[in-house]
Amino acid sequence: MDYRKLISEAFEARKQSYSPYSGFAVGAALLTNGGNVYRGCNIENAAYPATNCAERTALYSAVAQGEQSFCAIAIVGGLKNSMPKEYCYPCGICRQVLSEFCDADTFRVIVAKSEEDYEEFYLKDLLPHGFVL
Repeated sequence: MDYRKLISEAFEARKQSYSPYSGFAVGAALLTNGGNVYRGCNIENAAYPATNCAERTALYSAVAQGEQSFCAIAIVGGLKNSMPKEYCYPCGICRQVLSEFCDADTFRVIVAKSEEDYEEFYLKDLLPHGFVL
């Protein structure tokens, strides 16, 4: 699958990042099985535990709009006002939250530095032995 459009959406989402404390801006674009895309950015807070990651912002937005079936997410991140120099992987909390709504065997996680430079993983590879009931 060609993920360039999804990565482009993640870069657009990154522009909305509210990251005055870390200066690290993250954008995510979540693709539903129906072809809809939901964007998310990281939103920091002076009380650090209240901060929300881009991946969860996108997922929560989608679920709030009635979506619960997803196939991929693209994530881009790095210092504000510069292109990413490294891949930005989802944190452990985001991996676990994604596993609540996404099939770990088929859901793809794309981490990118640009539309041409990206890596692709299955969620199960990033969250082996995830917590399930």
